[in-house]
Order: sequence, then C-alpha cells, then structure tokens
Amino acid sequence: MINSQDIKNGVCIRLDGRLYFVIDFLHVKPGKGNTIMRVKFKDVVDGRVLEKRFNIGERLEDVRVERRPYQFLYKDGDGYIFMSQETFEQVSIAHDLITGVDFLKEGMVCEVVSDASTETILFAELPVKVELQIAYTEPGLKGDTATNTLKPAKLETGAEIRVPLFINEGEMVRVDTRDGSYCERVK
Repeated sequence: MINSQDIKNGVCIRLDGRLYFVIDFLHVKPGKGNTIMRVKFKDVVDGRVLEKRFNIGERLEDVRVERRPYQFLYKDGDGYIFMSQETFEQVSIAHDLITGVDFLKEGMVCEVVSDASTETILFAELPVKVELQIAYTEPGLKGDTATNTLKPAKLETGAEIRVPLFINEGEMVRVDTRDGSYCERVK
C-alpha cells in the first residue's frame, strides 16, 4: 500500500481491478479545506487516460513492476516470441501489448514490463528511436534538400513512414517509434 502523497510519475497503481501508470500528478492546496492530489493515470491494457482526485493520506494499492530486457526472435502466428536476456527463457507476447510493433525487427532488444507478484506480462516497449533501412521509395533528385516536403517510404519491417525527398532506397534512417516519424539519416 502507498499513501496518496507518495505518488510519483511511473508508479503503478491498482484501481477497481485495473492497472494504471501515473503519468502526471499535482498537489493542490485550495483556500479552504484539505490538500488534495490530482493524478492522471494511463491504463496499462488499453492506453486510456484517467484523471482522479485523492485526499492526502488516502491509501492506494501499488503494484511492483519489473522492467527487463528481452530480445525479439520471430513472429509466430498471433504472437511475437521474445527471449529473456537474463534467463534465456522464451515467451510469447500478443500484438496489441507491444508499443511500436510496426518497427520491430528480428534481434531487436525491447523492454518488457511485468507484474512482479503474478509474473504476468503487462506490455513491451521498443526503444524510442530505432535505425531501419529504407526498402522502397521513389528516387530523390539532386537539389531537393531546400524544401520541407515529404514522400512515402517503406521500411525493412514493412511499415510506411514519410521521409524527406533526398532520402533514397537502401539508406538507413532513424525513426521515432512512438509516432512513426522520421528523425534523421544515419551515416
């Protein structure tokens, strides 16, 4: 159990039988009355954001979560097979539990978050930025670096992103896995 005033970003709380991560919190001291905590939660399962208020001293059930590195091996039907970097144990993780799954390639190391008490996997996170090769895009023209126009490109994982006109097929680019945006060309 945790007191409401001890809530910090990243803490996992169980409310109404569901797991939530704290994404934002604020101590509010109104002119009259007791201090309260305004807390924004993100649902672990479906990603919905919830805002709640708690009185100071209110007890909440915290959940101990563990973050461990797992390496992606291959896709198997409806699941993705990952191997623990510590125990070499293999686990299958469902498609909807992986953030940024479109940018996942074999051999990539991801962070898997699990509930420490029940050993159930909550979700898997790719690194924020990954380097991928352009599998197909229209050829760029010399001198197309002055404008901010973008063209579609297909990555080696099959995902489609928008890249600047000077990017050509076969080049390596850095991609943000949170929103699928082009960051920069890798040399």
